[in-house]
Amino acid sequence: MTEPLIQLKDIYKSFGEQHVLKGASLTINKGEVTSIIGGSGSGKSVLLKHLVGLIHQESGEILIEGKPLGSMSKRERKTLKQKFSYMFQGTALFDSMTVYENIALPLMEKTKMSSTKIKKKVDEKMQQLELHGSENKYPSQLSGGMKKRVALARALVTEPEIVLFDEPTTGLDPVRKNAVHNMILDYQRKFGFTAVVVTHEIPDIFYISQSIAMLYEGKIWFQGKPEQIQQSSDPVIQNFIHGLESHNDEMNGMATTKKTLQRYQEAMVHLERHKIAFSLIILNLNNLDELNEKLGFVVTQTVLKNFVSAVREKINITDSCSLYGLNKIMLVLSSTNLEQARDFCTKLAKEIRGNDIIDIQPYPGFCFTV
Repeated sequence: MTEPLIQLKDIYKSFGEQHVLKGASLTINKGEVTSIIGGSGSGKSVLLKHLVGLIHQESGEILIEGKPLGSMSKRERKTLKQKFSYMFQGTALFDSMTVYENIALPLMEKTKMSSTKIKKKVDEKMQQLELHGSENKYPSQLSGGMKKRVALARALVTEPEIVLFDEPTTGLDPVRKNAVHNMILDYQRKFGFTAVVVTHEIPDIFYISQSIAMLYEGKIWFQGKPEQIQQSSDPVIQNFIHGLESHNDEMNGMATTKKTLQRYQEAMVHLERHKIAFSLIILNLNNLDELNEKLGFVVTQTVLKNFVSAVREKINITDSCSLYGLNKIMLVLSSTNLEQARDFCTKLAKEIRGNDIIDIQPYPGFCFTV
């Protein structure tokens, strides 16, 4: 059983006459990505700030590894604070400081490391997040996606146990939004930190989270696995999810997973009633992790977008195509038997060329495989 790292019990918080949290209770498990979703102004960021001590509750209890935060000594609180890192909405980079100085700041403030050791750690994080060559630039000279990477590098440079992400994809275009989600999951797997993400990105966030908590009317209305919230029959949950899901994924025009599952169910009905076959195909993009490592997350998401666009040109209007995880695509082909499905895949392999998907060769011998 996964060990609870943080527990919020019956948290209340008001600002004047505005009651934001009204008995919110939340469990965050060690080593997992927990995402908090909810409507605009529902109190997601307020809840997040309670975890790191930026805001204090009026009543209720916060437990860290089973110990009440309120009963900790100053020394214990200071030690605990060093385990946390926070990636603010809008990045909160200092305009008067270079990229290097922004990333080095937490080490300079929180540690007694020598400048040589600080440089080594900052260089390491810049290398991992594809930021080398930009150390002397200022935030005003960076793209939105690069600012996010600098903010993430700053959040990770102290090697925290817990990283809090407050709306990390705000203001990004769809490709870079997906790149940030992949980046969070990739580094969470590599470094093993516990991540808490406040977001409104549905269904994208379902692909990277182990736990989803929905904040509604000041309380955690639901907490569970991504598949559980998607399958919930609760009208409050369904109305919220449907309100945020677009009919087509904005990154590449694909149907949402929900829409593809609906198409699948419709095809099942036709099969049972009229004996009309259909095919379900899962395409697995095998080496996206290699591309992430060699070329970066934005390039990888662009490759995924190009591949999906090429696939969509080959399917009929009655067929459906959707993401089925971070590196899988699910197709539902109507009126298609097994032999026809195999012919379709053979045709895809012949007609979709690697040069159409990825513009450059990342290294000699690289092969994009599906």
